[in-house]
Amino acid sequence: MLRTLVASLFCLGATQAVAQENGAISSRDSVSMAKLIKDGYEIKSSSWTGSKLFVFLQKDNSAYACEFANVTNTRCGSIN
Repeated sequence: MLRTLVASLFCLGATQAVAQENGAISSRDSVSMAKLIKDGYEIKSSSWTGSKLFVFLQKDNSAYACEFANVTNTRCGSIN
């Protein structure tokens, strides 16, 4: 079950990240990874795609993907 959830989060996160990069998704309020962890979100997975690192966080039925282009350029967005 967890493996399926992680795979789903990865696919959704990667799809959203590519769409955002191409301007296909309107920008949403961004939240910091530190705030998500403080609010009880847990890191479930991470993945390198090209030169960026994506970290997937989950709490109950809510999930976020955080994109790290570099240390100072990071953004997190809801993927559900």
